[in-house]
Amino acid sequence: MVFRKVSLWAAAAAFTFLSGAAMAFPDKPVNYIIPFNPGGESDVSARLQQPFFKKVTGQDVIIQYQAGAGGAQAWSVLNDQPGDGHTIMGTNLPHIVLQPLIQDPGYETDDLTNVYMFHFTPDALIVRADSEFETVEQVIDAAKEAPGQLLAGGSATNSANHIANQLFANETGAELTYIPFTGTGASVPALLGGEVNVLWGYTTIAAGQGDEVRMLAVAQEERHPLFPDVPTFKELGIDMVGGAYRGIAVPKSTPEDIRKELSDIIGKINADPEFIEKMEAAGFAMLDVPYEEMDTFMAERKKTYEEIAKQLEAAQ
Repeated sequence: MVFRKVSLWAAAAAFTFLSGAAMAFPDKPVNYIIPFNPGGESDVSARLQQPFFKKVTGQDVIIQYQAGAGGAQAWSVLNDQPGDGHTIMGTNLPHIVLQPLIQDPGYETDDLTNVYMFHFTPDALIVRADSEFETVEQVIDAAKEAPGQLLAGGSATNSANHIANQLFANETGAELTYIPFTGTGASVPALLGGEVNVLWGYTTIAAGQGDEVRMLAVAQEERHPLFPDVPTFKELGIDMVGGAYRGIAVPKSTPEDIRKELSDIIGKINADPEFIEKMEAAGFAMLDVPYEEMDTFMAERKKTYEEIAKQLEAAQ
């Protein structure tokens, strides 16, 4: 995978180069299907992409929502959509690998034709601002004192949040009962409303909720620049680095040349320094995996998720 940290000058140069020629495709508005509820990271990043898609192509992006079954409801019917490039769909890792490994979600991972992976959101353990928990150690102690009594919200089963909950248990021996929601747009209100004690979320949630929440730790190699006072799990002796990867897929019937053109479009958007600035300010981390590198990237991800899939399957 390619995590990108570039100067705005370099990004501006790349964007200028990539934007040099007018594009023949798309020639009408593009439907962008988000397989979750409004308000989550998939929605937020799509909304940030929207004006830049118009800037690059001259065409509008129409965002639609098809939530259900942790994204599977939409992914299972992606290939029923027209393959003319004017329908695209958000995809999420580890969801699209874990779901078919553990159950029958109505699709196989290889059924989804990903054309670009464009960002990454690190896992984070989050509580309400008025929570009794001020440190990760306090959460661990409470969970060990009453195994399974603490409720941990998250975005869907077999998701990055679900993996984080399992890895946390593996690393610390603290058993939290995982409560899946239909995306972070639903899980955040559950935390704020007191339905769950803690939330497995992302740095983007902490960035968006501000003083309403407190992030206890983040699953990165280094501290997030927006949250210099929040420790990484590794600093606390917990070997957790991971999160959610998001990209864009098209129906299998989409011709090869259109797949590549869509990949180029997303690459141009990702190279725009204004877009990079907005994404990073929202808590996202940039990622660049174009269409031609997707097979290698997906093979690496599948291998990574196979072992954790066995644990999640055994727990269900």
